[in-house]
Amino acid sequence: MTRLIILFDADDVAETLLEGWVRTLNERYGTTTLVEDVTDWDISKAFPTLTKQQIYGVLQEDEVWAKLTPMPGAQEYLKRLHDEGHELYMVTATDYRTCRVKIERILELFPFLDANHIIIAHNKQMVMGDVLIDDGPHNLINGPYFRILFDQPHNRGIDEKKYGMHRAVGWEQVYQLIHENLVFKPDNDVWRNISL
Repeated sequence: MTRLIILFDADDVAETLLEGWVRTLNERYGTTTLVEDVTDWDISKAFPTLTKQQIYGVLQEDEVWAKLTPMPGAQEYLKRLHDEGHELYMVTATDYRTCRVKIERILELFPFLDANHIIIAHNKQMVMGDVLIDDGPHNLINGPYFRILFDQPHNRGIDEKKYGMHRAVGWEQVYQLIHENLVFKPDNDVWRNISL
């Protein structure tokens, strides 16, 4: 079995930031937006009556991050990958002002990780690994890794095949994609020759 360096995103891949973010905005400003209404990477399009400061300002508050919950299946399948001997690194594009509370909460949710396995990077193509699981297509395009697009309403408009990505609806599919395409391949570098 091939041992892999598995990179995975935090927000809306390992944990449910959008759910808490939308709930907080609805409670605070009386909006009625659903998570499914956020169909664009720019969340402000789903909240047309709010300013960008109102929308993004709540992310500077510890309470939003303290309420993070794991994405269904994330704990189970990441733990399986960890127990199989793969190196796991959470790669997140986090604002420096929210690092402490967000990372503390992530380490609570995923106790098999430690702070040395969390990477903060806005240009994820600079991070080396065998696979990246992310809901942001811009983080996967031209990345030097096997690309798994974690399905979310805000990325359904992209043609993942055009960019050499594999769409996964949930963590069970992520696990299957990794095993079918990387773990048991005799020549693990075959995937690196994806034409774009």
